[in-house]
Order: sequence, then structure tokens, then C-alpha cells
Amino acid sequence: MNYQTFLPSKSLESLIKCYWTLESPKEENPQKQTIIPDGCMEMIFHMGNLYKQYLKNGDSIIQPRSFVIGQLTQPLEIESTGETSIFSVRFYPIGFLPFATIQMKEMENTAVSLKILFGKEGQEIEQKITNSGSTLERINLIETFLLDRLADTKTIDIKIKSSVNKILMANGQLSIDELSKQININQRQLQRKFSATVGMSPKQLSKIVRLQATLKMLLNKQFTNLTSLAYQGEYYDQAHFIKDFKEFTGLTPKDFYSKSLELSSLFYGTD
Repeated sequence: MNYQTFLPSKSLESLIKCYWTLESPKEENPQKQTIIPDGCMEMIFHMGNLYKQYLKNGDSIIQPRSFVIGQLTQPLEIESTGETSIFSVRFYPIGFLPFATIQMKEMENTAVSLKILFGKEGQEIEQKITNSGSTLERINLIETFLLDRLADTKTIDIKIKSSVNKILMANGQLSIDELSKQININQRQLQRKFSATVGMSPKQLSKIVRLQATLKMLLNKQFTNLTSLAYQGEYYDQAHFIKDFKEFTGLTPKDFYSKSLELSSLFYGTD
């Protein structure tokens, strides 16, 4: 398995966190992999075999060749169907808004094809990316595509941008009441604008950011035991920690730590 990340150009660095690629041969006995919410949206291009995505009701679908996955508010289970070759754009929490052609909230936990989002232009960029021979060329192609669409698209509300930054800087440990006071906006307006801009509520993003910070400590073994990890993450108590952990990973902290989730670690936002 070969996973690499690349930085965007200066023109897009406020919207795009990174580009990443993943190459892996076909597995004889592929296993389900769990993608953990990290507050970022992804634009995915499959150059290899497509991935199977499991739905909450137990059914499964085959992901499109190219798509944007909306904000995850629950763990996402996927499974390789053959050889893996992926090129992806990882947007910051508010990064995809200027390019969105449908309501952000409608994309929640959903893989929306580029054809649906961008019509013929979506199909054309899919073909160019999948036919390209190098990562550098793919980055140049997608940046041209995005910059062309950026010229006449909506701007991001400055107060919502500020609120997202405050949540990130506080590792999700800022109450919504305090957040609304700091940016001078009432909670109802904050909830409404945040959902339209980010695709989830400020509380959901805060919980995800806090969990991500805790996952980094877990992956880096910066804790003595799981009880101390809960307090390091400033959860109210162990029960609160387990509840939030299971909501976004599908597992208890103990079960999660004992399992090998190699692919999942690529999607924690730890790069």
C-alpha cells in the first residue's frame, strides 16, 4: 500500500487541505474498512477498481468513478473490489462550499457523482483525471477545473469561517454558547448558517474535531490508559467519551485500539 499527500497551490490553499493518492494491489480476501468523520469533504477519483460502500441499513452500493463525499456524521464502511488507485482532493470544513451546486446538507454521508454536481464538465474532468499519467498532471488538471469555477461562485460567510477556525483551534472544546458570543451571532443564526455552509451543525463539527484530536493521541500512544485518554480529551467522563467515540467510529475505544484499521488511519485527518 502506497499513500502520499501533496500540498495545493497558493491560490487554493485556503480551501484545500491536501491532495492524496493511494495505490494498492488486489487483496485476496478484502476486508471492510471504516472511514472516520474528520470534518473534511473529499473529491475522489477511482482510477483502479471501484469501491463498495455499505449503507446504514446493511445494503451496499458501488461508488461512482468520481464523486464528492459529503460531510460524514457517522462511520463509513467501504471495501475494495480489486486493485486500488485513488486520487483525492481533501477540502477544509468550509472548502467545498464555493464549488457546491446542491445544498451542502443534502450531501451528508452521501457519495454524489461529479456528473450530478457538474454535468458534462464533471464527466470531462473525470475522463481527464483517470486518463492522466501522473499525480502532478492530475493536480494541475483539478486545480484548473476548480479555479475556473471559483471565479463566479458564492463567498464564505466571514463569521462562519471564523467560527470554524475557533472550533479547530480549540480542538472542539468550545461550547456553542461561547462560540456564538465570541463571533457575536445568536445561536439560531449560527446553527442555520453553519449547516448551510459546512454541511453539519457546529456541535457535530466540534464533537468530530475533539474526537480527531483524541484519535491522534491514541494513534501516537500519548496516553497511559483509556481512562486517562478520556480526561486528556477533556470529556466529561468515561461514559461521555465512549458514547462519542462509538458514534463516529462504530466501536468502543477498547475495541478500536485492539483492531488493525490500517486504511482507516489514512482518513483521520492526521496528515
